[in-house]
Amino acid sequence: MANPVEEFVALRRWAVVGASQERHKFGNIILRRLHQAGYQVVGVHPNGEPVDGIPVYPTLADIPEAPDVVNIVVPPSVTERIVEMCYTLGIRRIWMQPGAQSQAAIAFCHAHGMRVVADGSCALVHHRRWSE
Repeated sequence: MANPVEEFVALRRWAVVGASQERHKFGNIILRRLHQAGYQVVGVHPNGEPVDGIPVYPTLADIPEAPDVVNIVVPPSVTERIVEMCYTLGIRRIWMQPGAQSQAAIAFCHAHGMRVVADGSCALVHHRRWSE
């Protein structure tokens, strides 16, 4: 099976859980960089306010078309709820940003056949490949 990082980067529909209005926060930077690279990306944040014109939804369940990859930029306790929601929605590729990882969430992903990047890899490190 392919390296999950390579697999995920090749997919073009992403959701960033933890999208932020604050430009210095990773949830904002990742969302904008994916968008700039031509990805079909949406944010997820309870307020549902767009970020620089990029759609943001209150929950993953509110997104009209399920993403191929969910990038998680929230505290570990929230990550655990997010991976369970992903499973319920049929989303099977999860990227946990550094600081969002939870051993319980990782174990849940493995137990439910979900692909996961949770090794401390930051999506921003791989952003050069996004536009290839």
